[in-house]
This record gives sequence, structure tokens and C-alpha cells, in this order.
Amino acid sequence: MPKIEGTERIDPYRLRVPKGFVSGMKTEGIIYVDEILEEGLEIESVRQVANVATLPGIVGKSLAMPDIHTGYGFPIGGVAAFDAEEGIISPGGVGYDINCGVRLLRSNLNYEEVKPKIRELVDLLYTHIPSGVGSTGKIKLSHKDEREIVKKGAIWAVEQGFGDAEDLHRIESHGCLDGADPDAISSKAYERGRSQQGTLGSGNHFLEVQYVAEVFEPEIANHMGLWKGQVTIMIHTGSRGFGHQICDDYVKIMLQALKKYDIELPDKELACVPFRSKEAQQYFSAMKGAANYAWANRQCLTHWTREIFFKLFKISPKQLAMTVVFDVAHNIAKEEFHEINGKRKRLIVHRKGATRAFPKGHPELPDCYKDIGQPVLIPGDMGRVSFVLVGLTKALEETFGSICHGAGRVLSRNQAIKQAKGRSIKEELAERGIIVRASGKETLAEEMPDAYKDVSNVVDVVHNAGLAMKVVKLKPLGVIKG
Repeated sequence: MPKIEGTERIDPYRLRVPKGFVSGMKTEGIIYVDEILEEGLEIESVRQVANVATLPGIVGKSLAMPDIHTGYGFPIGGVAAFDAEEGIISPGGVGYDINCGVRLLRSNLNYEEVKPKIRELVDLLYTHIPSGVGSTGKIKLSHKDEREIVKKGAIWAVEQGFGDAEDLHRIESHGCLDGADPDAISSKAYERGRSQQGTLGSGNHFLEVQYVAEVFEPEIANHMGLWKGQVTIMIHTGSRGFGHQICDDYVKIMLQALKKYDIELPDKELACVPFRSKEAQQYFSAMKGAANYAWANRQCLTHWTREIFFKLFKISPKQLAMTVVFDVAHNIAKEEFHEINGKRKRLIVHRKGATRAFPKGHPELPDCYKDIGQPVLIPGDMGRVSFVLVGLTKALEETFGSICHGAGRVLSRNQAIKQAKGRSIKEELAERGIIVRASGKETLAEEMPDAYKDVSNVVDVVHNAGLAMKVVKLKPLGVIKG
């Protein structure tokens, strides 16, 4: 019997939210959860899936991934596509941290070489990579620089000497969305972004030194340059205050425009406008600029991470071979073509706490991954594990080529702080062999492993549902948090 009244179980990995769960639904909702994860399902997040199904021009189902939890308007873990001619775009379907995403770096170092120096390595990373609330970076941008980042993304960072052009081939959309308009962005957003390029930020953002603990698909792992015992680095951050301000600006604009376009909503947090409207095109252009800012950000952090490894391990770039495996966005709206009822349609796919997972042969994949499919990076909490998967054809058929983006919270930040009272999360992690540095005890409490679902359960759902396939499991050695 489904935990939440009115939902129906379709199979071991999918729950239906039928039309009528809330009034005005144009389609049903589908939540990818097994019976274990269903136990933690929040009624509010299910209602959000249903609310999204009421929006104009929705195509297919209103979807949610197994890391689902309540968000702003759309649930986190939500995926929804809208007809490019008749549908809408909604900032709540992207989120405030535009292009929050994950990058994975591989290296030629192994566990035995890094483990004895992990504490020193984590200290160096924490010292040289700016993190924390309101953190400011080493890069001071002029207004001209900011406009260039908006247009060029990670390409700008490479042009400034942060990494090389080879990195760009292994980033979603090559690290730059075309069509970003610097004039669609407010002076307040530019002000907030001026000193935050090249910073990790706060909250659930992190830089983690890991190692490959298990290989599920040796041939695919080898194609990605991954092998058992190898040291990898995962970087999780986004567009910082720049993207947050852009979202805030356009939520206000769209709320004012609702009456103009005769749009009624079950929740004002779903503020939206027709995609072909002036307001939508301005938001879409500004959102692309924030996405490009985030890709530049992760590129700069990659460069400094490499420098720290060169310095500590007294190793050349060629010997270290710290290359990008892939970089994926998980808070974004993209214009994509998908086959709907046998016809190719242009859609605006919103992924909010969800990751693109295209299968092999897809035209948007870089040449190096056309034969295996897109690497999908799924971080867990700082005390357990993370995964690399590869997208499968079924994801294109069922979820617009999307899967989960992480573990998903089970405790709010306040709940986590209360539960951590009297505990030393830092010492608990050290007992597991994980060295962690953060700006304060409260940050560690908010982000303690207990605050999250077990990512292994989350990944098992998308793997067993046939949306993506597990390739390797990564275990943390050291973590820096904002």
C-alpha cells in the first residue's frame, strides 16, 4: 500500500501521482522510488510534482527522481518538459543556484600514494580554495570580465590560463551555452558575482578527494580513464550569488506578469511565463549567463586543485594527468529535441536537482563518449560514497534523458543542527578515515551524513529502473566544505 494516500505503485521503482491528485493537472506525475525510499517521501514534495503537472504546455509526465525532497515551487529532483511554442519557462524549475553541478577529475595517483598525505592535502586545499558563506575569490573581475564570462563560460577561464582547451571537450555543452545576453542581467547580480568567481561557496558545496573503491563496468570505466584504487577529485558548486540574484530578479518579474498572460497557479513559487514571451527570453538569456558563470567557476577551481597536487606531490602535469572525466549541470533549463509520440519536438526541459543522462550515440555527447554514453556523476554525503554512471536509452524514452543528482536531504538544516548537538561530526568522520575541513561546526552539522538519504539506495533505483548503469563507486578520503 503506497505511503501517501492517492498515489499508486506501478512497479518496484515507480510511483504514480494520478491526475486529480490536485485540481487542474494536465498529466500524471511519476516518482522514481522503491519501497525503502518511499518511506521518507514528503507529502509536500508529492504535491509539488502534482502542481508542476498543472503548468501550461507540459509534455509527457511531471517527473521526480529518487532523491526527491521539497524545494522552491518544483521539488528538488524534479524534471518537467514544456512545448517550446505553447509551454512556459519557470525559474522555480531551475532553482536559485543556477547550474549548481558536479565535475569529476581523474589522476594517475593511487590510494597508497595519497593516503599518508591526506591531512596535509586537505589543509592545502582548504587554505587555497576560497569557501564559505559570502566567500570572495582570488579573481577580481571588471564589469567587462563579467560580461565576457556570461558569454563564454569555461572558455573564458581557459583563455585566462585556468586549465586548457582539452578540458572543454568533457563538459556538458562544452562549458558554454550560446545565446547568453549580458544586458538581461541586473547590476545587483553583477555586483554579487564580481568577487565570487573561483569560489566553492557554502551549504552542500564541496571539494572531495576520493578513490575508486569498486568497478562495476571495467570496459566503460577504462574508457573514462578510471581504475580501482585510483584517486579522483569531485567538485560541487554553482553560480553562487550571481545566479541566486538572477533567479530572484526574474521570479519577481514573472509574478508581476502572471495576470498579463492569464496564468493561474496552485503555488506562486511556480511563477512562469510563456516561453515565447519577452520576459521568458530575457530570463532564458540571463539563466544561460549564470550557467556559463558556474562552468567558469568549476574550471578555475580545477586549475587551483591541479596546482596544489603538483606542489604537494612534487609531480609534473604529465605525470599527474589530472584530466576532466566530465562536468554536469543539475539545476538548469535547456532547449532540447525529444521524440514524442513518434514526432521530433523542441522542448524546454527543466532539471531541478536532476542530471542529464544521455545514452551512447546521442548527438549532444562529446566524441570521446559517443560509444559509451554520457558519464553521470552522483555525489553522496561526505561520509559514505559517490557514483559514476552512464546514461541509457530508457532514460530518453521515460525521463527526457534525466536521472537523480545526489542523495537528497532527509533532515532540514535546522533539524540536522539539533540532531548533531553534543556530537563531533569531524571526529566521527576521522574515525571512518575521512579528513574534513569546514568553516565551522555548524556547517558540518548541517551536512552530516545522517542529514541525507543513502546515495546507494538512490542510485540503485535509477540503475534497476534501467535509466542509467553503475560504472564505478567512489569513497571519500578528504573533504573541504564551505
